[in-house]
Amino acid sequence: MAIPFREHLAEPYDASVRDARESVVRNQVVERLWSKDHRLWKPEPTEIANRLGWLTLPEDMRAHVQALKTLTVSARKEGIRDVVLLGMGGSSLGPEVFRASFGSKKGAPRLWVLDSTVPGWVRLVTKSIHPARTLFLVASKSGGTIEVMSLFAHFWKLVAGAKDNRGGQQFIAITDPGTGLETMARDHGFRLIFSNPPDIGGRYSVLSLFGLVPAALMGLDISRLLERAGKMASRCHEGRSVEANPGAYLGLAMGALAKTGRDKVTILASSPVDTFGLWAEQLIAESTGKETKGIVPVAQEPVLAPGMYGSDRFFIYLRLKGAKNEALDRQVEALARAGHPVLTFALRDPYDLGAEFFRWEYATAVAGHVLGIQPFDQPNVQESKDNTRRVLDGYQATGRLPETAVSNPGEAAAGLAGHLHAGSYVAILAYTTPSKPLETAIRRLRKALVQQHHVTTTFGYGPRYLHSTGQLHKGGPASGVFLELVDRMTPDLPIPAQTFSFGTLAKAQATGDLESLQAHGRPAIRVMLGANPVATVNAIVSRLSPPPRRPRRQVVSVKRQPSRRLR
Repeated sequence: MAIPFREHLAEPYDASVRDARESVVRNQVVERLWSKDHRLWKPEPTEIANRLGWLTLPEDMRAHVQALKTLTVSARKEGIRDVVLLGMGGSSLGPEVFRASFGSKKGAPRLWVLDSTVPGWVRLVTKSIHPARTLFLVASKSGGTIEVMSLFAHFWKLVAGAKDNRGGQQFIAITDPGTGLETMARDHGFRLIFSNPPDIGGRYSVLSLFGLVPAALMGLDISRLLERAGKMASRCHEGRSVEANPGAYLGLAMGALAKTGRDKVTILASSPVDTFGLWAEQLIAESTGKETKGIVPVAQEPVLAPGMYGSDRFFIYLRLKGAKNEALDRQVEALARAGHPVLTFALRDPYDLGAEFFRWEYATAVAGHVLGIQPFDQPNVQESKDNTRRVLDGYQATGRLPETAVSNPGEAAAGLAGHLHAGSYVAILAYTTPSKPLETAIRRLRKALVQQHHVTTTFGYGPRYLHSTGQLHKGGPASGVFLELVDRMTPDLPIPAQTFSFGTLAKAQATGDLESLQAHGRPAIRVMLGANPVATVNAIVSRLSPPPRRPRRQVVSVKRQPSRRLR
């Protein structure tokens, strides 16, 4: 079955964006965005005027293509087998999409994206590489991120002890000009320092050097990627007809529908590109989740029958040509028939991700305008960092972490059920090492929550999510319920030159965020995963029970419109 391509919403949802659409044209939002007018969002330019450099990246980054080709060729000649990216948030999620969607090209090294302090995860990457045949990308916009600096210390020591190592020549820095990382890289004799334009926020940086350096080393055609992004940027200049502007229309739809209650943007994607949702989660959540407002992005949630969802969803389908789309096509078409708002974007091949990156960045900026928030700061991210530092300071003074209430699986299931209502979302936050069995169990938990309580679910690994959806959790609408799953962190792993270990750091981050959630009045439950994490998650699933039956809001039926194929 060929699914209709919907680049615009059907009635009545298109009517929901009509006022916003007319306002955008009347107030020349598109023109003012391109002229970098900070007043589209707030009267003051702070953290706006110096965060709009992403608008011209598709053109600006062409100047770096030759240098990236030279690096790629030299790495292959030297027999580099692996590239390990040490980064968090905007420095890691874009490269993770490249890694999962493209894989390494023939003859190119494997890319490992390490954005965790969980000792099992660090050890997994450590054991999977040949230290003397590996390049390490140390990526941090601020140049002082605690996770990145801890990981660097670990791998610097590992390389120093490896036979035939080349010391600093195996390390590359990607950072803003003048940071501590830039100084450290010079002092340690790093192979290269890539100085990124400073007027780009981390979550808008995938098409900058933060995304392009790892993509090039994987063997991607950077010129082709930028070309696709550039074509989308050209289309996003259209200001007279919002329907002809792909980024503006998506932004209007997200913002306007969120104001009507459909604030759960659920991203569905063909399996080769389904990690795109993880990147979009950070972009949307960190940009819009503030001032008690926000759009809740949902990635990689199991797709269920239309009747399982409440009336708070907005579905967006990224359909990759040539993928095995039959089942997902049927599910998406069923959602549209049932009256849920659905948009479908067609990707010819994974290089169209370049266009999608730009579309969604532009759309998020427009959605911020519609919602009346500024999408370029992240006040609550720093709050969790400060809490982590406070917990670590206490540990260094006393040798102990704070006592935190812990629930067993039965208590956790009851606690979740007691806080859920129409419009809620459950954020599952796992401080542990990824594995297929665990992720299967998490999918089972998410499916049960949607089926039994008709709520939305998200899932993120800690501490990765602290640099992603963490802003939304604390600064966004008070509709979240939080389940924190914490590993035993054994065996632990020391951090060179520190008085705390990776396990202690991860626990401090989990505790700091839990305290932050509770300080904001967010329901938050902690469960220790124990010796058998899969069994623990399955136990929560088995103890979930549906609420008493009550009438549910019906999804309004819509009049079907002729399909429109993306140009």
